[in-house]
Amino acid sequence: MPWGIFALVLVVLPHLPGFGSGYAVSLLSQMGIAVIFALSYNMLLGHTGLLSFGHAVYFGLGAFVAMHAVRWAAAGLWLPIPLVPLVGGLGGLFFAALLGWPSTRRAGTVFAMISLGIAEMVVALSYMIVSFFGGEEGINGDRTKAPSFLGFGFGPQIEVYYVIAAWCFASVAAMYAFTRTPVGRMCNAVRDNPERAEFVGYNPQVVRYVAFMAAGFFAGIAGGLNAINYEIVTAISVGAATSGAVLLMAFIGGVGHFVGPVLGAVAITYLQVSLSDFTHAWLLYFGLMFVLMVLFAPGGLAGLWFMHAPILRAGLGARLIGPYARAVGPALVLALGAIIAIEVNYRVSTRPDLGTAFEFAGIAFDASQPWVWLLAGSLAAAGFWGMRRGLGPAFERHASLMAEAKGGGAP
Repeated sequence: MPWGIFALVLVVLPHLPGFGSGYAVSLLSQMGIAVIFALSYNMLLGHTGLLSFGHAVYFGLGAFVAMHAVRWAAAGLWLPIPLVPLVGGLGGLFFAALLGWPSTRRAGTVFAMISLGIAEMVVALSYMIVSFFGGEEGINGDRTKAPSFLGFGFGPQIEVYYVIAAWCFASVAAMYAFTRTPVGRMCNAVRDNPERAEFVGYNPQVVRYVAFMAAGFFAGIAGGLNAINYEIVTAISVGAATSGAVLLMAFIGGVGHFVGPVLGAVAITYLQVSLSDFTHAWLLYFGLMFVLMVLFAPGGLAGLWFMHAPILRAGLGARLIGPYARAVGPALVLALGAIIAIEVNYRVSTRPDLGTAFEFAGIAFDASQPWVWLLAGSLAAAGFWGMRRGLGPAFERHASLMAEAKGGGAP
């Protein structure tokens, strides 16, 4: 039943009020690509315990392979656009198989450093091997020149969206099925206790290698979809920024739950598009969000839901409103002060060319005025003080209600 609802949502979403514009369809397309990419990363981090700083390598290389396939299709090869992501996936799988065996010999810090080194190497090669990567300009192609498929030429964005939606559904279902296979279970075992897994007869490196190749395959599919969506691929696709973005998506969504990276991908993609329209310092807000999630919600967005689900099912959620309101109110004041401080500091120290005047919430501010700095500091200090006073009782009430919901006692 949930899979049917998921498919129905993907089909009808562009036709709902507010989602039918070109901007909305383009945003939905980006979200679909991000969901596949984030879930592929979670096959490494969440399911196998491999922290990678270079997962964009397989996303980007899959995108480059897919873009070459689009150009071959335009030159006469029979390759419809809906099959191009599969070519990207095979490209990602090939490079993951090539680089994965030495990478997965060890887990932990060693694996993370190897992934970072490989990522930097591929970025350097992307500017050197011009015939494949296209140098600084990258490579581009025209998806409309590829053979039509069932009468569709894939010029309109809505047609590309449905290609992305179909691959998103298939990829999410396949990755979920992978977690239910014996190999998927062994990935969890190797993550939790590699010595015990080896004791019962499984080679941890082989298990990690299989997960690495599977993650590379689905990352390549996401890269292929990205290639046909934008019709251009550059070195940015294999760079550190892309690897960092998928790490943010997975962690903010919650690596401990399958649905977590889906939530993270949707949220981060929306914020990337919307925040960049409002502020030039949007990357700083992403970093701040990541730090706050690590400190206060290490389980991510999905973790927040699952830690409250028993309380809500028991009908005790209303008793959390008061304690949470006393913590959330000061937190919003703190956020307001932090936003003003970030904006004035960004204009003074980083981008003086933007000028000192800006507007927030309909109020005009001038970074050159001392009262603006005083206001930002006062709001942040007052909000922090109030939040510290409110968080303790809120956590205590949550713990007592959780115990009551599970039958462990009354508050």
